[in-house]
Amino acid sequence: MINRQSKWHVVYYTDTKECSDVLDFINDRKDREKAKILALLAVLEEQGPQLPRPYADILIDGLHELRVKLSGDQVRILYFFCYKDFIVLTNWFTKNTEKVPVREIEKAKKLRNDFIQRNNEQSLRSATNENT
Repeated sequence: MINRQSKWHVVYYTDTKECSDVLDFINDRKDREKAKILALLAVLEEQGPQLPRPYADILIDGLHELRVKLSGDQVRILYFFCYKDFIVLTNWFTKNTEKVPVREIEKAKKLRNDFIQRNNEQSLRSATNENT
């Protein structure tokens, strides 16, 4: 029997005004690009940290990147894992250099720290209707 329920749960980082850079980016895409991103996020939910290159890669300090090619651009969505089964998408950028820019990694770290300060495991599970 196949379990259709995902092991991991994608959560979009939102600031104190409930704005999400990543969600806004996805919603602003054309339907075809949006579908491609959402399909890749579904695979990420299924495979979690086992999602291999070229779809995802490990960066540093517990940060990861989701690798998406959109209209010839190399787009990266940075994320981290928390509270056993949550994936938090922090920020995105178009990759123009060989390495991930330090400012994007630092931004993801800052957003991760803010997220963890504002969201404990119980409140996150309650907000996402995920109870274990």
